[in-house]
Amino acid sequence: MLVAETKIRVRYGETDQMGYAYYGVYAQYYEVGRVEAIRQLGFSYKDVEEKGILLPVSEFSVNYKKPAFYDDELTIKTIIKEKVTGVRIPFEYEVYNQKNELLNTGKVTLICVDKKTNKPCKLPIWFDNALASFF
Repeated sequence: MLVAETKIRVRYGETDQMGYAYYGVYAQYYEVGRVEAIRQLGFSYKDVEEKGILLPVSEFSVNYKKPAFYDDELTIKTIIKEKVTGVRIPFEYEVYNQKNELLNTGKVTLICVDKKTNKPCKLPIWFDNALASFF
């Protein structure tokens, strides 16, 4: 299992009139976590794209439990729970505040797409090998 933790501080512009982190910013927070999880594999998201692989989102969901507030330090826990097979890469998320309270959980599924053909493709062997050490 791959688990990566990333810290993010809620910025003022990310809050709504109630002072809560706006619900839509979690897609961006999850992306930051996902980019850092991929970096933990030994390459960057940019490297993946330069090697001809695109990773568009096919599914996004969030289950909100508690709000985050301006200036809260959040821990975004990004998890790949099982070995990836086929073209889909499922990422799961847990977001905690500085008191270690669970604020929300989520899931984002990416599709592996060949940049040249713009068609889904299996995860490249170099990506698969990097993930294998976590399973």
